[in-house]
Amino acid sequence: MRVALFATCLVDGLFPDVGRATVRLLRRLGHEVSFPDQQSCCGQMHLNTGYPAQALPLIRRHTRVFRGYDAIVAPSGSCTGAIRHQHADTARRFGDDKLAEAAEAIATRTYELSEFLVDATGVTDVGAYFPHRVTYHPTCHSLRLLRVGAKPLTLLRAVEGIELAELPAAESCCGFGGTFALKNSAVSQAMLADKVAAVVATGAAVCSAGDSSCLMHIGGGLSRLRVGARTLHLAQILASTRSEPALV
Repeated sequence: MRVALFATCLVDGLFPDVGRATVRLLRRLGHEVSFPDQQSCCGQMHLNTGYPAQALPLIRRHTRVFRGYDAIVAPSGSCTGAIRHQHADTARRFGDDKLAEAAEAIATRTYELSEFLVDATGVTDVGAYFPHRVTYHPTCHSLRLLRVGAKPLTLLRAVEGIELAELPAAESCCGFGGTFALKNSAVSQAMLADKVAAVVATGAAVCSAGDSSCLMHIGGGLSRLRVGARTLHLAQILASTRSEPALV
């Protein structure tokens, strides 16, 4: 399958290892993976903070850059959610039906990583090896907007050597929420404290999730406590093998 990686701003700018792991994993599974170098922000930040007009050029660029691929895979539930649920509606809001149709076509071929593996290709065991205790945080957009359900956990349970620990109050938000963490910092920090306490209670060495944004937030909380636990994206665990282990 001819697959394009949509890396997302955060992965491209701050967590490139997540993008590399996604490519390594998909290629190991036999896919032809490309990274269109003209990609940019999907516009989610603009849309969620009340600037839809500023998002429109980004939507146009996104539909142009990613046309022609069998599938577009993103290591992010939130950006996938924006592409699938906001792009076409925003185009129609500004009277651009042609763009809306193009955005809808892209949306039907856009997947969050666990969706692509389980739903689009029918793979639940990717041949990963990760001999560590791990807990998993289901991010809000992947859980509530994309409804990926147990797909990430299904993939993790098949990883050789892993010890998977259930996260207490797993479905509670970590408190990041993009600009929410800036505009409502006190509430965000209180929510983060609860999430970090839940992670620590599992005794896990690693907290994983499908969004680097939430992992950045949780990872900051864990590092300040100095409890020895760290965060790692789902893609990094699934890409880990005996010959190419993820660094923990």
